[in-house]
Amino acid sequence: MTDTEPNRSVGATAAGEGAGRRPIGRVMAQVAMVMNLDKCIGCHTCSVTCKQAWTNRGGVEYVWFNNVETRPGQGYPRTYQDQERWRGGWVRKPNGRLVPRAGGRLKRLATIFANPVMPSIQDYYEPWTYDYETLVNAPLGDDFPVATPRSVISDEPMKVEWSANWDDNLGGGPELVSQDPILRRLGDEVKLSFEDTFMFYLPRICEHCLNPTCVAACPSGALYKRAEDGIVLVDQDRCRGWRMCVTGCPYKKVYFNHKTGKAEKCTFCYPRVEVGMPTICSETCVGRLRYLGVVLYDAERVAEAASVEDEKDLYEAQLEVFLDPTDPRVRAAARRDGIPDRWVDSAERSPIYALAKRFRVALPLHPEYRTMPMVWYIPPLSPVVDTLTRTGHDGEEAGNLFGAIDALRIPIEYLAELFTAGDTAPVDLVLRRLAAMRSYMRRINLGQERDESIASAVGMTGTQIEDMYRLLALAKYDERYVIPTAYGVDEADRGVIEEIGCSLDFEGGPGMGGVGEVPFGEASGRPNEATVENYQALRDRQTSDHRQAATDGRVNLLNWDGNGRPDGLFPPRGRDGTETERGEGPGST
Repeated sequence: MTDTEPNRSVGATAAGEGAGRRPIGRVMAQVAMVMNLDKCIGCHTCSVTCKQAWTNRGGVEYVWFNNVETRPGQGYPRTYQDQERWRGGWVRKPNGRLVPRAGGRLKRLATIFANPVMPSIQDYYEPWTYDYETLVNAPLGDDFPVATPRSVISDEPMKVEWSANWDDNLGGGPELVSQDPILRRLGDEVKLSFEDTFMFYLPRICEHCLNPTCVAACPSGALYKRAEDGIVLVDQDRCRGWRMCVTGCPYKKVYFNHKTGKAEKCTFCYPRVEVGMPTICSETCVGRLRYLGVVLYDAERVAEAASVEDEKDLYEAQLEVFLDPTDPRVRAAARRDGIPDRWVDSAERSPIYALAKRFRVALPLHPEYRTMPMVWYIPPLSPVVDTLTRTGHDGEEAGNLFGAIDALRIPIEYLAELFTAGDTAPVDLVLRRLAAMRSYMRRINLGQERDESIASAVGMTGTQIEDMYRLLALAKYDERYVIPTAYGVDEADRGVIEEIGCSLDFEGGPGMGGVGEVPFGEASGRPNEATVENYQALRDRQTSDHRQAATDGRVNLLNWDGNGRPDGLFPPRGRDGTETERGEGPGST
């Protein structure tokens, strides 16, 4: 990385420039996520709730905006990490310039009507249902009727051979060794003995990258990154179905709706985020492993950081792009660039900045793709502890843990291929810090004296260890989700921006526009727009201490606040306490 001063707008000096410190360029805000893989139990609740909210409709039956993969494994779609095959992400030219791996503009133009580098439906999986009519209406006989699987696409009987969750709990099995793109890059010793180490779950959504290849690859300019919060969306009106974005995304988190002819992707539940609510996958996560918050970054340094020559330097380069919200220079620069103070305050309390930059225990997924992803992961330590416990050792003692991390080089190499472009040093440090936290806090819980040597061994202080422990183990709802409301939501700036339509607002869409059904909120079940006001009503309803009035005699259990007896759930009671038909009891409507 160089210290060449970037082009700066007039007024940059208002941010202040300390002697020898690099000037701050344009400050932008990004809503980001961290997932603690130590807590993921592979229940797939996040996948199911996301499916119900966003892709439970025709044309996207095979689509999972959120999916949970078992590692090692092939993933969804199959072997999506094999960029030699799928040509996703960026490549750095000898002159330092980044170009999409799939090719520049001329190559995309030459294949615009027939893009051959895309996963097929077999790589995702052919969605199916079951022949329930046969099961329900079969006549009496000696054999029990069976509901055979039928393709949702062709409606023909089919044999189920693959799905988005096919590798579940098969991590490390010998049949997967030759299929996992990461294991292919590792040595023979790893391939032969990996089944003796561990498996873990890896939830995945769109990375909402700082340098997204999907946006650069789109010929029609339909994909865009929102300036106010960094969420990457698809403009359904501009999308022409070229599907270059599917190829360009190295994580394969852009999908094609074969019914509408448009591309779709994870929206980071932005109608919820705009009113300060977490994404649906975060809200429903059983293990409470997801964290949401705001990160401030220098937009003028993104291209430079993504273009560093050595792939192993990409992790550190991305960290350098993040700005410290407690720095007065950064706060002044953010104010200069129009970022509201409440966003800067939220960035100061952000669990994302704390886990990624302050404690340095969260890592990006495949930084070597040079997209600068903004969904980060805390690598799992539990398998190391389990290995110690099974061998009769104390799985919480610092010396044992540090020694086990040194001995289990194969998992660290695999984790490094996932999170640090093969560099094992950052992964080793993260696991040591997580191990130090366990040992340090156990002494406190047992009433023993604090051992600062445990913290200092991993470059931290006891206070930092305790702060990290609170965030990872004890954080409450409003500490895990620090999401400022969007511009225009609060009274202080209402009317600053116009209401933004949903990127999936179309006939047969996920119910976010006037033609569908709103899946959440007071208007559930009725045509309505995905406005800030509707999601504000949902937030008020979910956080209210009082019972909310029923609407149209219907009850939506998803939004029930748990107070009282909701109208519509049971027949009304009569004067004598017995249940009556609806409309007959006192006070019924």
